[in-house]
Amino acid sequence: MWRRVASLSSSISSSFLAQTASRLNTWESLTTGIAQQAKGVIAPKEKTPFITFFLGGPGSGKGTQCIKIVETFGFAHLSAGDLLRREIASKSADGAMILNTIKEGKIVPSQVTVKLIQKEMELSDNHKFLIDGFPRTEENRVSFERIIGVEPNVVLFFDCPEEEMVKRVLNRNEGRVDDNLETIKKRLTVFQALSLPVINYYSERGKLYTIKAIGTEDEIFEQVRPIFAAFEAIPLNTRWNWYISALVVVIDMS
Repeated sequence: MWRRVASLSSSISSSFLAQTASRLNTWESLTTGIAQQAKGVIAPKEKTPFITFFLGGPGSGKGTQCIKIVETFGFAHLSAGDLLRREIASKSADGAMILNTIKEGKIVPSQVTVKLIQKEMELSDNHKFLIDGFPRTEENRVSFERIIGVEPNVVLFFDCPEEEMVKRVLNRNEGRVDDNLETIKKRLTVFQALSLPVINYYSERGKLYTIKAIGTEDEIFEQVRPIFAAFEAIPLNTRWNWYISALVVVIDMS
């Protein structure tokens, strides 16, 4: 289960790290699998979420690759589009508003989508989330980071030619209300106009990975696989950082 967290940044000297390393085995035996209390403070058992944003225009192939990423690396897949369509099917007031917005080729209000994503994250026992098709605008991005309280660890961008995306959407025949030529072109225009600032923002922060989304499913996945394989050591590193941070807190309170 993930928890909403704020970033913690601390400066620790190399000499302190050397002293701390010798204590980690003892510290782990005291903290693994239990709620450790130190001077009235309970050590958190929840893991910080590892979040991947998956961006790309309609028909860029995100859905297919999401399945492969989930199967290979154990992420929980949250499709913003699927969550919105589920809300539409519920016949709620929000669902009616979402349907009308999509038909007009516009972006659904950020807080609506973020709250749907947040609900799914809170219900999940997983701490690794692959969020497909969101954020699409700067407003989406800011709303997510404000409401959820974390930034993504990885941002994938599937770069695909417009004509290829149009062909794929028209051929998939999923019965979606927005799968017609006129609406597809509107969606592509909106995506290109509004998503570029988001893509540039994460590129500047060193979190963006651009994938050339042309070729077979396996060929495309071979571009994706190394990105997540490189992050496989993150749980261990995160645990190391948490031990040090927790130890500093206990020492400061002594």
